Amino acid sequence: MQHPDPDPVFSPVQRRFPAGLVPGLCATLLLGACGGSSSDSAVAAVADTQCAQVTDSGSVVVGSGLPGDPGAPEPASGYRAKNLVSAKTYMVITANPYASRAGCEVLKKGGSAVDAAVAVQMVLGLVEPQSSGLGGGAFMLHFDAKTKKVESYDGRETAPAAATPDYLRTISDSNTAPPLPVLTAPESGASFNLLRQSGRSIGTPGAVRMLDVAYKDHGSLPWKDLFTEASTLASNGFPISGRMAAAIDGAKVLLQTDPEAAAYFLNADGSARVLGSIIKNPAYAATLNTLASSGANALYTGAIAQNIVNKIKMTSGGSPSFAITPGLTELSDLANYQAKKRDPVCTSYRSYWVCGMGAPSSGGITVAQALGILENFYLTGYQPTSLDINGGKPTVMGLHLVSEAERLAYADRNKYIADTDFVALPGGSAAALLDKSYLRSRANLIDFSKSMGTASAGVFASPAVGSSATEGKGTTHMTIVDKQGNVVVMTTTIESGMGSFRMTNGFLLNNQLTDFSVLSTDAGGAIANSVAANKRPRSSMAPTLVFKLNADGSMGDFLLGTGSPGGATIIQYVVKTLVGVLDWGLNAQQATSLVDFGAANSATTNVGGEHPNVNNSTPAGGLAGGNDALVTGLRALGHTVSVNAQSSGISTIVKTSSGVLEGGADPRREGLALGDSFKP
Repeated sequence: MQHPDPDPVFSPVQRRFPAGLVPGLCATLLLGACGGSSSDSAVAAVADTQCAQVTDSGSVVVGSGLPGDPGAPEPASGYRAKNLVSAKTYMVITANPYASRAGCEVLKKGGSAVDAAVAVQMVLGLVEPQSSGLGGGAFMLHFDAKTKKVESYDGRETAPAAATPDYLRTISDSNTAPPLPVLTAPESGASFNLLRQSGRSIGTPGAVRMLDVAYKDHGSLPWKDLFTEASTLASNGFPISGRMAAAIDGAKVLLQTDPEAAAYFLNADGSARVLGSIIKNPAYAATLNTLASSGANALYTGAIAQNIVNKIKMTSGGSPSFAITPGLTELSDLANYQAKKRDPVCTSYRSYWVCGMGAPSSGGITVAQALGILENFYLTGYQPTSLDINGGKPTVMGLHLVSEAERLAYADRNKYIADTDFVALPGGSAAALLDKSYLRSRANLIDFSKSMGTASAGVFASPAVGSSATEGKGTTHMTIVDKQGNVVVMTTTIESGMGSFRMTNGFLLNNQLTDFSVLSTDAGGAIANSVAANKRPRSSMAPTLVFKLNADGSMGDFLLGTGSPGGATIIQYVVKTLVGVLDWGLNAQQATSLVDFGAANSATTNVGGEHPNVNNSTPAGGLAGGNDALVTGLRALGHTVSVNAQSSGISTIVKTSSGVLEGGADPRREGLALGDSFKP
């Protein structure tokens, strides 16, 4: 058993090195930044379990280069089983080991959860640039352990002040053609408009401003110190991970649109940089150093802001060059951007209190609606069977009830939720959508014997409105608990993988405005999530906090923090994780690892075929998954089942009744839980 004491426990190998010079403790040893011979480095063990991965054979620091190093890049794969991680006082889970290490080191020094979030985001923007970064947006929930208060922070991107209702639909009032470029599919020769590659797709970035606001409320370490780890990695280089390599290879043609992106991600011959190769980003390091010394304003004014505007206004790109419709963003859009503190969406669920993000994210309301519908059913009776570290096998009825509840919740989401600074929710707040009697009436629409297929939205006393459901998936999530018990759950994004494919100052710009509906109306009426000047597009990001429910109905002690990337399917990933812990008694890792399942408002029900407990094979003359009892059971109830691989990136921390933090990182990505870890 690994010694749980945080004091160093030295191996015979480590005793050969003076204190403070143990190669195994060098976080950048993989990059050759430590002293000592390579042979010594290869066999040195780690002296301290804090911020190290604890394994049966000992503990290993991220970036040490030692056997079992979680920072050693592996090919991207659908699923790699992970074990539950326990920590005594602090923990961070992110989608990349280097980012987890950066956050953990901040927590180890006594930094706050928000301090760690800043450090994590700076590293993620470097090592997972396809998912999030300085050029994107984010939502954060923060729990203050001292005041017992939950706050939510909105760093969603905005449309420029010059945006019109047809901003994504036409080039101009006089030119009603769709925004360029027009690209040709090499397989079919068909032409199509790629809106996300036009300047019209890029919103004013909000993540850095949001972190700045949260830091001013809850930061403790010096702001400048939170950028050091990311700056060092950018300068010295890091090995390209499996997910990053796959993302580069999949986008190599479109990355050639922008010379800066092509030079960074591609080789001179246009081929993609490959798994494990060391990549350096001096431009990103320079940007971080500027932000560290000058503050967040350096991204929204001055040279960096001008470079962002210039990239949004590009009029051509590619080789051979093709025309691109520029965006209408100006320096004033960046200078005027404001991150907003909003009221979190909190509601009771059985004996718990669940808090999520409000509009313009639909995540908090839709998750709460699904739970409020499920509250009317005895889910405990439909627990997964054959329980293992991967969460066991969901039951047909358990999955049926959850997916039906989600159909009903998504129907309301698609119709009613948008940026509430522009379009009010029914009744003027989330209360009508979350009313217990309303959700009971929705639950009554669920039939135990068959799927409803596609649900209708609830009817409220409001003008006729249309519906939209679009959203991309270039997103990541972090969950953090600090020594004081403060908690951050933050989901951060650049929209689709690789965003708009445009790079400036070492980071990619988002294509977040494609989360708006291109149309402003449909047969049902005005669409709530249509484009408008300075408006924020709807999101499904769902950073979530769960607390025990006091006898008087008030919020009790912190229990759980979770969230995931995944576009509109984020809601499904979060709901299955919450149900896994709260209804089915799974631990943090089991609930995170559990088969990804659920449904948006369509006839299709997702059952993640990448999971080892799902048989996604195709019988002769049958459908994929036809050899799996769960899949065939759902089809017998009328579900159209997809067993396509799911790509959640869930990070879950549960605080046990004994005060131990237990963490689960999603086995479908490269995530890692780190803290003052031990084997209980």
